[in-house]
Amino acid sequence: MKAIMVMFDTLNRRFLPPYGATGVHAPNFTRLAQRSVQFDNCYGGSMPCMPARRELHTGRYNFLHRGWGPLEPFDDSVPQMLGDAGIYTHLVTDHQHYWLDGGATYHPRFRTFELFRGQEGDEWKGRVADPDLTNVSPYASNRDLRRQDVINREYMATEAEHPQTRTFDAGLEFIETNLDSDDWFVQIETFDPHEPFFSYEQYHQLYPESGEAGGRDFDWPDYKEVTETPEELAHLRRRYSALLSMCDQSLGRVLDAMDTHDLWEDTMLIVCTDHGLLLGEHDWLGKNVPPFYDETIHLPLFVWDPRSRVADARRDHVVQMIDIGPTLLDLFDVPATPDMQGESLASVITDGPPMREAAMFGIHGGHANVTDGRYVYMRACVTPDNQPLNEYTLMPTNMRGRFPTDLLQQAELVPPLSFTKGVPVMRVPALAPTNPAAFGSLLFDLETDPRQENPLTDQALELRMARLLVDAMRANDAPLEQYERLGLPATGEVATDHLVLEAQDLPSDAPVLDRDALQHSIVATRTVRELLADPNTRAVLRAVLGEIVDGPLPPEALEMTLLDIATVTVGMIPPEAVHAIAEQLDGPAASVDADGP
Repeated sequence: MKAIMVMFDTLNRRFLPPYGATGVHAPNFTRLAQRSVQFDNCYGGSMPCMPARRELHTGRYNFLHRGWGPLEPFDDSVPQMLGDAGIYTHLVTDHQHYWLDGGATYHPRFRTFELFRGQEGDEWKGRVADPDLTNVSPYASNRDLRRQDVINREYMATEAEHPQTRTFDAGLEFIETNLDSDDWFVQIETFDPHEPFFSYEQYHQLYPESGEAGGRDFDWPDYKEVTETPEELAHLRRRYSALLSMCDQSLGRVLDAMDTHDLWEDTMLIVCTDHGLLLGEHDWLGKNVPPFYDETIHLPLFVWDPRSRVADARRDHVVQMIDIGPTLLDLFDVPATPDMQGESLASVITDGPPMREAAMFGIHGGHANVTDGRYVYMRACVTPDNQPLNEYTLMPTNMRGRFPTDLLQQAELVPPLSFTKGVPVMRVPALAPTNPAAFGSLLFDLETDPRQENPLTDQALELRMARLLVDAMRANDAPLEQYERLGLPATGEVATDHLVLEAQDLPSDAPVLDRDALQHSIVATRTVRELLADPNTRAVLRAVLGEIVDGPLPPEALEMTLLDIATVTVGMIPPEAVHAIAEQLDGPAASVDADGP
């Protein structure tokens, strides 16, 4: 047997024709659906990129114990397990996070690997002088990455030079080199169609402009509420669609290889993604900050299993990212480990009984969510500070750096967790980059409200969904403080006094952040690092924001303005707090109207 996994990043299923999208040029995804089983109820587990990959390796949920981080020393790794069983494993990818601090332990689990540079501001080509940024749309975050991205694009003048193309070139080279060999697995993984939505003119021509987008190529949105014009938003969606069509072209090359070499006879093909994103739906852009609506977490998944040979079929069973690893193990007759919570998809492919009643998903410090395929329950924290919250790790790194020493000074070595192979772990205080209290708990019926526009208040239904969530948390050995943060019982029965939908207070006249009124304020012109360096401004921040001012902040936050942080981390710094700080530092002109600007 052989196996090929094609993994795209940030694939929104609402844009794929097999899932009902219209107006998007993706004929190879349609072709794929005709040759595979298409899953209609596949959900991600842990958000975003590397937490999802930890689930891919380990077959168990990540987000209740850990945020973005590397594989831990005690983690199971499906590629390594396959290698230990004599299966040759190879990774080709342009996902730049594999060679950063928060992802550097994943790719060595493969026997061989190839990494291609240049995606999303990858720190690749060195240039001291700033490039021309006049065509870069206004932004609140990732200044250094956006600068680097402009430089990197100069080295991708043609499609052949693009890291996506080079990744698929390498994947096809591996397949063609090893056609006469058996027992191998290749993972072909591209960062696209993740933002920035950079592709080429032949793909742009598939989606001609119908209006002006402000004179700049808007292809990299901040993760924030929509403030763009309808024309700008339409332009952004066209750029995403164009990049998706480029991905479709790359997928077609793999399908051509499957046809040319008759790989359908003995080769499993899995095509999947780690998550989606919002492109204006629910008045939001991006991911991570708002609740995980279907556009973000309800994923496309296609599987061809040469053993059962089921094709052109659909399944509505609830499946998840944690099931992909066990499926690969099953193909090669390698037993799953007791710590794995996922199951092989083999029986579901043949239309066997459901694997699970419900799927759990979330991000560390965000909503904890559960769905049974029809209803989705999003449980927010029950206190405004979104605490208590800790990370459990022996690998104290995050996306782009190491845990700061002042944070590690607060770490405690605690007894082993059920899945750490008898190894004690560090418990480190954590601060989430967003606050689910700003959105409250939510309940949706996807059958009657597929766009999730009308949240329900139904006590009996909330009770059932809360019990499903607690069952999943207990099966994952969730830390006790997660139950406290969410207002749920660590032991005993979930009762009506644990329910929150009817009692929660989410006023419709919540204060609004008036960016225009603050654009010349200190909160918009000085970085957080500069504000904290001045004893007087630091005292004002401490008086308004409290202990968060003295806690360890990520380096990227220190280089942003307070206004930018409030824009992209909703709930962490409320609008009224930003205006109060501006009023004290700049004068009464910066006061805020509770009804908005």
